[in-house]
Amino acid sequence: MSLVEIESEITGNVWRVETKVGNHVNTEDVLLILESMKMEIPVEATCNGIVVELLVKEEDAVEEDQVVAIIETE
Repeated sequence: MSLVEIESEITGNVWRVETKVGNHVNTEDVLLILESMKMEIPVEATCNGIVVELLVKEEDAVEEDQVVAIIETE
C-alpha cells in the first residue's frame, strides 16, 4: 500500500465535497468539485483506494497543483 496525493488542476474555490475520509473510491470517482470562472471542474481519484485525508473543505480557495486529498492504495 502507498499514499497518493490528489492535486487540483486549476485555481478556484471548493464548491462541493463529494466524499469523506474512510470512503472507498475507484479511479475517476469525483472527490470534490471546484468552481472557477463560473465553471464546475471535478477533481477525480487517480487510483483505487481509501480516502485517508481531505485537505480542503467547501468554500476553501485552492491553487493549481495544491494537494487536496490523499488516498491509500489497495
